[in-house]
Amino acid sequence: MRTLERITFEDSNILTMLLGSTPEDLDQLPFGVIGFDREGIVRQYNAWEAKAAGLTQSRVIGQPLFTSVAPCMNNYLVAQRFEDAAGDKQALDRTLPYVLTLRMRPTKVLLRLLAPAVPDRRFVLVQWTP
Repeated sequence: MRTLERITFEDSNILTMLLGSTPEDLDQLPFGVIGFDREGIVRQYNAWEAKAAGLTQSRVIGQPLFTSVAPCMNNYLVAQRFEDAAGDKQALDRTLPYVLTLRMRPTKVLLRLLAPAVPDRRFVLVQWTP
């Protein structure tokens, strides 16, 4: 297991780190990490996000992100940005303020959308804001 305590939500090299991380590595991070494949199936879901969202890792892994886990992100701001970047074979690194609404009262967060140009794995990072 690598020590990741110096990695921040804003880190410019975070995509490279995420692509090479184990679930145990991701569980060290102080923000939410949701990793999903080309079909939108969640493959990585760290402990921080599980606790913050109130959804266990075992309940989320293997489920479709934008229809079962986080349908509140199934829109042009989030899901469509991933599809557009993949269709254009462009890397994606976009941070945006967002309000999560599923299974909770509206909660302000920052989302960071990350994907390499040829995305076998894509990521939504979640930084909860006060």
